[in-house]
Amino acid sequence: MAPRTLTQQSGGELLEAYDWGTAPDGLATRRQLRALGLRPAGQEPIVLRCRPCAFWPGRICTRPTFLYRIDRALPVRPMTLAQEQALDRAMQARQRCPRCRRRYHHCLPLRTLGTCLECHDGTPADPSSYVHEPRHDLAA
Repeated sequence: MAPRTLTQQSGGELLEAYDWGTAPDGLATRRQLRALGLRPAGQEPIVLRCRPCAFWPGRICTRPTFLYRIDRALPVRPMTLAQEQALDRAMQARQRCPRCRRRYHHCLPLRTLGTCLECHDGTPADPSSYVHEPRHDLAA
């Protein structure tokens, strides 16, 4: 097993730490756990320090990677209906053009352009790139 040390976090607690290339098997980042359908489940992270930089060899690692034990991870909780609706509303705000009210499958450049490309400069939008909302054509 690789040599481990203890490192102090900003909160004052000591965390297990490894240097680059010395961490044992069975550890994963949050993204790797999510790809496996797992979550950290409240376990303390293990710090993986950056490899020494060739440009600044004496520099102290300012952004370490946090690893979690795979054997202690739990399955991801299923999303509730309320969470799914909240996520859909948040994505709708990023995908709907404020001028033509058309919702696209991708996020729009609202910070830079403020609208979709079709409203901004007349570039025609492919009909398969936006969501066709169901119509309610009621007689009454």
